[in-house]
Amino acid sequence: MKTERILTILNVFSWIAFIGISIKCGALIFTYSLSLFNEQVAKDLYEGLNLYDLKKESFLAYTLTLFLQVATLAIKAYVAQQVIQVLSKINLKSPFDMEVAQRIEKISFLILSIWIISLVSMLYQESWGLAKADWNGGETLFLSGLVFVFAQIFKKGAEIQSENELTV
Repeated sequence: MKTERILTILNVFSWIAFIGISIKCGALIFTYSLSLFNEQVAKDLYEGLNLYDLKKESFLAYTLTLFLQVATLAIKAYVAQQVIQVLSKINLKSPFDMEVAQRIEKISFLILSIWIISLVSMLYQESWGLAKADWNGGETLFLSGLVFVFAQIFKKGAEIQSENELTV
């Protein structure tokens, strides 16, 4: 079936995203740990991220900046893991399932938390002169709302499907 192939491909992409985001998150944690012992590591934490001057100015600001980035990445990895579980639970013969609906709703709240943490991070970094106020998180907020709507549709579908199974 074409739909089964699409779901399999999406599952593969979800695994790739999960592994990639997890590696990035782990690399930031590892290089942060190294930077505690060697200040020069802060010049290139990961993919050119240079927080050396911030670390010299304020260790607390440096730590909080990295914590917010790691938290965002960790939640993104968790979202990818939840998507993998949703894709593995979907049964095309009976697609509406309350557990799947609840996982989709959970994903929408996780995406919302990514938006909140990203906003806090941007505001915090702006206060230290690390970022500019051109951040636009509207896409993330829109995605969270869209996924939430799909979760509600899945919940309603699960209720109707359950009622139909009881009446047959």
